[in-house]
Amino acid sequence: MNLTLYVWRQKGPKEKGSLERYEAKHVSPDSSFLEMLDEVNEDLIKSGKDPIVFDHDCREGICGMCSQMINGIAHGPDTEITVCQLHMRKFKDGDSIYIEPWRAKAFPLISDLMVDRSAFDRIIESYGYTSAHTGGVPDGNAIPVSKVNADIAMDAAACIGCGACVAACPNASAMLFVSAKVSHLGVLPQGEVEAARRVKAMVSQMDAEGFGNCTNHYECEAACPKGIKVTFISRMNRELLKAIPQVEKKAAGGGF
Repeated sequence: MNLTLYVWRQKGPKEKGSLERYEAKHVSPDSSFLEMLDEVNEDLIKSGKDPIVFDHDCREGICGMCSQMINGIAHGPDTEITVCQLHMRKFKDGDSIYIEPWRAKAFPLISDLMVDRSAFDRIIESYGYTSAHTGGVPDGNAIPVSKVNADIAMDAAACIGCGACVAACPNASAMLFVSAKVSHLGVLPQGEVEAARRVKAMVSQMDAEGFGNCTNHYECEAACPKGIKVTFISRMNRELLKAIPQVEKKAAGGGF
């Protein structure tokens, strides 16, 4: 396959960026999208040019690092996959492919296709954990959890924090990400005791990071590589409405 790439190149956040044209020749349809970019970078390095900067790590669809807009779609034209899982057979010989970084105020650009997603880390740091003292590691079945709650927690925990939901949302909202992290802890016994404080802290941090609001476009669900459903946003909103008076009452009475 021979392809024409239009890649966003920008040396730094304060530099002016633009789309630059590259030729990707003799691309195997069985190679991944990142492998194709590796080959393009090898040719650029050989010709004395700067390689294209992009994030990657596990290349197994787990780490969530490979964040790219491909022809205007987060992670590309396939569904429920990351860029590293996208294969070139999804494209045709002679295609033109436009590759851009996530574009959101809360994800400032670092270079080329790489953005700073540490806002997600700060949201997790705000209360995306449980501090319950559970002692030693219990057996897997020692704490009874209903099948319904176990399934909800597992579905929510599938989120890899890639940021595709933010990139796809016209408001750059992070509510799908936050709601997944809130839900997978809040429905389990270990995390339920701190559920009210957790949802309030994480939503507050999300707002402080500059993410937009959810207006039910459902683009986040469509772009999510792990199929996280927007029903988690509804669950988080309900938890937040219940949590606000609880947190205020507990704070006035001396905390939890």
